This record gives sequence, C-alpha cells and structure tokens, in this order.
Amino acid sequence: MSKLPIKNELGFFEIRLESIGGLGAHLAGKMLAEAGVLGLGLNGAHFSSYGSEKKGSPVKSFIRFGEGEIRASSPVERPHIVGVFHENLFKTIDVANGLYPDGVIIVNTTKSPDEIREKLHIKSGTVAVIDALGISVEEKTRVNTAMLGALFRFADFLNPEAMKNVIRATFEEKYPKLVDSNIRTFDRGFNEVKFKTYEAEEGAKAEYVRPKPVLGYETQPIGGVILNPGNSILKDLSGSREGFLPAFEIEKCINCASCDIACPDGCFVWEEKEDKKGRPQLFLQGIDYQYCKGCLKCVTVCPTQALTTLRETEGYADEHRVPHQFVLASN
Repeated sequence: MSKLPIKNELGFFEIRLESIGGLGAHLAGKMLAEAGVLGLGLNGAHFSSYGSEKKGSPVKSFIRFGEGEIRASSPVERPHIVGVFHENLFKTIDVANGLYPDGVIIVNTTKSPDEIREKLHIKSGTVAVIDALGISVEEKTRVNTAMLGALFRFADFLNPEAMKNVIRATFEEKYPKLVDSNIRTFDRGFNEVKFKTYEAEEGAKAEYVRPKPVLGYETQPIGGVILNPGNSILKDLSGSREGFLPAFEIEKCINCASCDIACPDGCFVWEEKEDKKGRPQLFLQGIDYQYCKGCLKCVTVCPTQALTTLRETEGYADEHRVPHQFVLASN
C-alpha cells in the first residue's frame, strides 16, 4: 500500500512554504523533510529560495516526498500544501499560486478561514488558520514550530512523533532548554488549527501562472539595467515586519531624536514648531509605517517609553500612519 495519499504526475507529494527571513521557514522545511525520511522511510528533498540573507526578505522553502528516486530539483509550482508564515506577503506575492483545487493552504493569522479565502480569492480546497505568532510569543519559541504542528494535521501520512524526535535532535545539543517549549508549540499548532473545506467544481485543475516574461538568454534585459529601481515613493517595507511594530504615544515624547538616530529607514516624521520660549525646534509627529520594517530598534533606545512594542493588527498601520511632510526649516 502506498505511503503517500496523493501524488502528482511525477509521483511526488509537494509542499511549499511562503515566508520572510527571520521566521524559520528554511529550518522548518529541513526538519519536515527529515521527519518524512527518518520517520516514514520516504525519499525526501528540500531546498529554499531567498535573496539577501536578512530578516524581512521573502523566502520560499520547497519539500518533496516520494517513494522512488527524486531527481527533480525545480521549485514547487503546484503544491498539495502551502504554508504561509507571514500574512503581509499577500500584498506582493500570490501565495496560493498553483495550489491544487483540493489542496490545503495554512496561514499564520488571527482571521477566519472565510476571511482568508476571500482575501486570496481561493475557489476551493481547505483553508486553515492558526495564530502561530500568538503561540510562539506565549511559548517563547518561533513561528515555524507552530506552523509545522498545523501542517502535520493535514499531512496525516507523516508521523507527529517523528517530528518531535527531529525537534529534539535539532535543539537538544545546543539549546536543550528550548526542546520542551518547541514540542509544546508543535502540539499547540496541531491542536489549535482551525479549518474549513470548500468543494471544488468537477474538472477543476491546478492553476499556475509563471511570471512573464520568463527570462532566458534571449529575453534578458541589457546587462546592468535595473527594472525596478528603489525610490522613496513606491518603497513599502511593511511586508518585512514579523508581526510587531512600534506604537507611538506623543504625550510621553521629549523629542530627543534617539529613535530617529537608531532608525535605519527614516520612518519618523518631524515638524518644525516654536518651543515655549519661542525658539524653533523639531517636534516628532509620528511614524510613517510605509517605511517601517519592524526592527524595533527605536523601542530599545526610547528613554521615556513613548515607543512601545505592539502586535500588528490589520489596518493599524494605515490608521496611525503619519506621512512624511517636507517642511523647510526657517533661517
């Protein structure tokens, strides 16, 4: 009897993890592949795709399971399961691209399956939601272990105990104190995930849209041409935040500018006014969240706690954003 419940035309069960740097998707993919190979005796392959190795940049992690040889090493374009570690990726990436009509998408969010389905325009399949960030904060772990727990709920051909053994082997040598908390996080992800299944229409097929044009030796632009240059108008770093942002209380601010000095992205908006003695002085008005990637260095250096760490909720950044104003200083 086959160990894999579903296979594609090449005989593989495929999983794609969508994330940003810092949430542990690469490690999660590696551990997942190990659990299938060591715990179930499957053949497995894993690799990740990412740009600059820094927090906040997009990451994709690909996992394949097969009962025969796995010679394919291309990205997973038509996954059976997609795990989305970071909800803000919706803004720039079609995370559900290529998902089978009866596939599963698991999203780290506090929203309901119906809300995620509407947001991603998913026609059919299973939409699962898990507050992986909330669990990781409570257990003092990372999002990836909670997401793995949720994923094992749907990849039921895999053995959860094998995953726990991989967790132990991964952490016990260097970080033995993290073993129990990560196993608790895994169990909570498995038990607390919520999901809803939407029936597919008869004859529905997996849809995958490759980026156009597909660049090759004949279609590459002339060397040195930057197709998407950086600029201060279109630049949006909000997708780099890992779920937290700085909240500003103007009543506590003493306008010392420590936050502005620490900020690597010029997020703080200042306006020149007269102080109590009639002298010109710059006063902090707030934060332009479009440029804030959530590094929270400003919170660390603030001497009056005018800046505090807040878990990001939908709409908060837009509602509290103070756009940059170019105010000319008087002579």
